[in-house]
Amino acid sequence: MARYLWAMSVTRERIAEEVVRLCEARGPGKTVCPSEVARALEAGEAAWRALMPEVREVAVALAREGRIAVYRKGRVVSDPEAGGPIRLGLPRG
Repeated sequence: MARYLWAMSVTRERIAEEVVRLCEARGPGKTVCPSEVARALEAGEAAWRALMPEVREVAVALAREGRIAVYRKGRVVSDPEAGGPIRLGLPRG
């Protein structure tokens, strides 16, 4: 599923590390936008935008592992692959 990684030096592992790092830095009850993750990993607008699908895929995988949660309108998303705007954060509880 590494559609865009052939053109970038960012690995899925690095994306996962950054997602978890940003969520932990924000703290319980707070969330980050997937674009914050992409921007932290790639500088130019075209580069971070190209990374967005991979960031979302990695976030979904992390949520399935229970390491983070995917939120929409403040609620945990039951199907994080459904599309639409999402936020990433630490699981509640």
